[in-house]
Amino acid sequence: MKKILATALTAAMVASLCAVPAMAEEQTYNVGICQLVQHVALDAATQGFKDALVEELGDAVVFDDQNAQGDPNTCATIVNTFVSNGVDLILANATPALQAAAAATNEIPILGTSITEYGVALEIEEFDGTVGGNISGTSDLAPLTEQAAMLADLFPVADYPTVGLLYCSAEANSQYQVDTVMAALAEMGYECELYAFSDSNDLQSVATAANDASSVIYVPTDNTVASNAELLNNVCYGQTPVIAGEEGICAGCGVATLSISYYDLGYGTGKMAARVLQGEDISTMPIEYAPQFTKKYNPANCEALGVEIPEDYVAIEAE
Repeated sequence: MKKILATALTAAMVASLCAVPAMAEEQTYNVGICQLVQHVALDAATQGFKDALVEELGDAVVFDDQNAQGDPNTCATIVNTFVSNGVDLILANATPALQAAAAATNEIPILGTSITEYGVALEIEEFDGTVGGNISGTSDLAPLTEQAAMLADLFPVADYPTVGLLYCSAEANSQYQVDTVMAALAEMGYECELYAFSDSNDLQSVATAANDASSVIYVPTDNTVASNAELLNNVCYGQTPVIAGEEGICAGCGVATLSISYYDLGYGTGKMAARVLQGEDISTMPIEYAPQFTKKYNPANCEALGVEIPEDYVAIEAE
């Protein structure tokens, strides 16, 4: 009888254990971040992205955060490593990072941020706002004609007739921006000249030429300038006003900008990433844009040039 009872009890315990469902392992999401270069705007976008994803997914998300130190070839190496490691999603911060990621995989979801114009960056003709495939993201495209109008308000053509547009020729989106702004300024009567440099090695010589020949300098959201804003400031400070495409450049060398918050841009990208990781189809997600722009000015540079700024501008706080 004891043996029968023991056997029955053992069978009951086994049946009970079998009836309990196995504990599911907690989902972990591996996210690779490829940032082109370290500067204020891109750093803020990356931080916003990470903050939003942690807010949405908590400890379930693991970041592999890599910086290419301004080298597009290093971007390719980084994203190829992400692909080999089988990450769940790639954040491409800046155009060369996006181009490298797009070349590396058509399967792993890719979100871009700090990309001015996706059609230009990815060579998409008649871009309609949705990339399709495995790519989407956010754009830092500022209202370029409004930036041109801001330049004209602060520096009227009668007193400042010549504008030098300074940009890195290796950045396709920089070319797009200066072409758009130049066309708007030309309609207002300004004499415009493009000053292209190939990399940081010839920035000083090209900036010096622009400074010597221009009444005002315009700089787009250009990563090479952003990384070398102090150099440009040393060339232009107290001599030629610089209108910048974004706040970080303006803080370093400009007088005024009509800019977005790159932290907010990255944060919005992080919200998109959470949706993708939880199953939303990235191929149907349109590119998202910054919801608002703010007129800002650099108090020190304005004072050095004697520039009076209207009351609706916000001062950039010195760090």
